[in-house]
Amino acid sequence: MADVLNLNRARKRKKRDDARAQGDANALKFGRSKAERAGQKAQDALDEAKLDGARRIRVEESTEDESSP
Repeated sequence: MADVLNLNRARKRKKRDDARAQGDANALKFGRSKAERAGQKAQDALDEAKLDGARRIRVEESTEDESSP
């Protein structure tokens, strides 16, 4: 004779498995880890600082020169 199967548990298990599969697919498609995002943010900040340091005229100086007649 076959084993007794609780249909509610089977339905819930299938729903959980489908949600997990969809989440894994989304993680592969869109996701980056928290460490990767933080590393990229730090690298962007360094790049921005390097670019600001290489300016010939600073933003503060240019606004002072324009306001004086």
